[in-house]
This record gives sequence, C-alpha cells and structure tokens, in this order.
Amino acid sequence: MPITLFALMLGVFCLGTAEIIISGLLPVVSSDLAVTIPDAGLLVTGYALGVTIIGPFVTLLTSRVPRKTLVVGLMVPFIIGNLWAVLASDYEMLMAARILTSVSHGTFVAVAFSLAATLSPPGKQGSAMAKIALDFNLANALGGPLGTFIGQNLGWRATFVAIVIVAMISMALIAVFMPAKLPQAEQSKPGAMRRELSSLGNPTFIFAVIKTVLAQGAVFTASTYVVPLLMDISHFSPSAVSALLVVFGIGAIMGNFAGGRLADKHVMRGVTTVLSSLVIVLVIFWMTSVVTVLSAITLFLFGAIGFSIISFPAGAHSVTGGCRSDARAVSKCPSL
Repeated sequence: MPITLFALMLGVFCLGTAEIIISGLLPVVSSDLAVTIPDAGLLVTGYALGVTIIGPFVTLLTSRVPRKTLVVGLMVPFIIGNLWAVLASDYEMLMAARILTSVSHGTFVAVAFSLAATLSPPGKQGSAMAKIALDFNLANALGGPLGTFIGQNLGWRATFVAIVIVAMISMALIAVFMPAKLPQAEQSKPGAMRRELSSLGNPTFIFAVIKTVLAQGAVFTASTYVVPLLMDISHFSPSAVSALLVVFGIGAIMGNFAGGRLADKHVMRGVTTVLSSLVIVLVIFWMTSVVTVLSAITLFLFGAIGFSIISFPAGAHSVTGGCRSDARAVSKCPSL
C-alpha cells in the first residue's frame, strides 16, 4: 500500500473516530463535567452541526487551494480542537472544542477520496477509494471501542490525546510523502460550483437527499445513546460494553458490504427495504434491551442494518439519472 494512501486512511480513521467517540464516553464525560447524559449527547450534535453548517463554507473557500496544502492545513484545526478537548475544564469549552474539531471533517474526507483516486495507478482507483470508505467502518469497529476502553480506564481526556497523536502522524506522513504537484481537482475547475448548485433543481436528487439524511439521522441518533442504554438498562459492565461495541462495529462492516450489493442492484428499492428493516430492529432493540443476551444480538443487527445505509450514496449515479454533479452531491449525504 502506498504510504500516501495509508496516511490519508489514517487521517480519515481519526476523523471517523473523533466523530463517534463521545457516544462511548457519555457516562464518564457527563459525570466528570456534572451534566446530564442528554446534555453530554449534545456534544455529538455540536460536531454534526459543525460539519453541516460550517463544513460547506470551508469547502467553498478552499476549493482552489493546492490539495496537499489543503489536507495538511485541515489537520491543524482538527488537532487543535482535540487538544482543546483535552484541556476543557467545563461543558461549554468541550462543546466549542467539538465544533472546532468538526470544521475539517467534510472537506478532508471529500479531498481524501479525490486524492486516493488521483494517486492510484490506472485500474486501482476504485479499490483505493473503497479503502478510504472502509475507514469509517473501522472507526466504528476499532476506533470507537478502543477509545471507549481508553476512556473508561485512563479517563476520557486520554482518548482525545490518542486521537491527537494519530492525527499528527497522519499529517506528518502527508506532508513528507505526498507529491506537491497534483492534477487540478474537479471542484476547482471553472463552472464547477454552478454544476453543483444545479442539483437543487432535480426533484429526484432532492428526494434522495431527504431520504438519505433522515436515514442517517435515525441511525446516529440511536447509536449515540447505545452505551448508556447498555450500562443502565441492560446492566452490562463497562468492559462488556467495550466488547459489545466491537460486535456493533463488526455488524456495521458486514452491513456496509451488504448495502453495497443492494445499492448496485436498485438504490431506491434497497433504501426502502433497509429503512423498513431499521424501524423493525430498533423497535426490537427497545423491547429486548432489558434482556442481556437478546440486546447483544439486536445490537449486532442494528449495526448491520443501520450502517448498510452508508453504502447507498455510492449508488447515486443511478438515482440521479447519471448526472455526475448530482451523484457527487448525494454521496455527501452521510456528512449531513
């Protein structure tokens, strides 16, 4: 594997882990900062708002910045934000740190996909981009459980220290090994923004965006409070919860691949099937949460069905009638 691709994967893994890590740390963060579990859960919302509201402006303002300079530069606020989280003395400081951390997310991930294709030899672009996408699953299967384990045993601040260390390694590898001269990115070419905005006039595109955003919202809203549910309702120990998060992550990886197969066959029908299944499994998860064994099984199913939805934006080409601009836009829906 080329060192530059590994560096990008490491960076995306860091962002994916930072995005979800608060979910696994809710009990310890809420206790340490003397806030309720729901208030601590808003730290996930703060990150999401940063990605959704600030992220598009970051992408717009940096569209003409050389891509190597851009990805290195985007790691700076990410690292500073996580260091700020380590030093946060109260809830408000931690919320501000989370928002700062999030501003790099959408742009870095989009550029990482683009660079993975650019830096790969002909015929290998697809597999390189798939490796970048796999990082989000690895963040769920490995980053989240490991971060939760660190937080439960060394304190939640230690988790953010670990994220900073890995992010600095990624930034250093990109700075040293990535070529300075790269082909012009498509989004920086004349008329690119006009083509992107034209997507707003496509009803099929709008429907696909709404459907995907609502689906992602359901998954991440439910997954945010999985750890408190497992500890307070299912009565699992902290160490058992870390193991169950691995089970959840394995389900997410398997679901991602299964979702990709469904998306290849029929995107909209597949989304409808997955959403219907998601409603059923969430109801079952709620009903079985008081039974330890059953809650563990339904947690796996939740990971598999919930994260299969992530694959469907990859099928955006068929949803949008082959319009490349619309397809790219739909593929960004998970960040919303």
